[in-house]
Amino acid sequence: MSGPFEERSGAVPCATPWGCWYQTLEEVFIEVQVPPGTRGKDIQCDLQSRHLALAVRGQEVLKGKLFDCTIADEGTWTLEDRKLIRIVLMKTNRDAGNCWTSLLENEYAADPWVQDQMQRKLTLERFQRENPGFDFSGAEISGNYSKGGPDFSKLEK
Repeated sequence: MSGPFEERSGAVPCATPWGCWYQTLEEVFIEVQVPPGTRGKDIQCDLQSRHLALAVRGQEVLKGKLFDCTIADEGTWTLEDRKLIRIVLMKTNRDAGNCWTSLLENEYAADPWVQDQMQRKLTLERFQRENPGFDFSGAEISGNYSKGGPDFSKLEK
């Protein structure tokens, strides 16, 4: 998991009518606001590698094909304080270049600015992982960070 990195650098949420979603190199997080007092038995959540379906009290909230593949067995959902559903999906492709541009295919897309900020965060997260002795939490990057930033793996050491 990449918890310590995103805690210091902050997530870049993509707002939706039902809440928001955001991502790290490894995971996609979905936060759905539900009526206060919602109970676990009121929730129907089906997580598959390429599909997601969520209904609350019989009302469909989310349903469709995910932007990219996830590991179905590692997807989870929780109900927090009886008013927020948090879904965590584990990405199959965990490269910095795999920045989801939308949650579902053709739905809940990040606007260009949010997409840009998401890609910056994933690139910084990649740099942190490749250089564990350095603190990138306050770093700013500019230039080519699309598709995960520059590839330094072919440079001679």
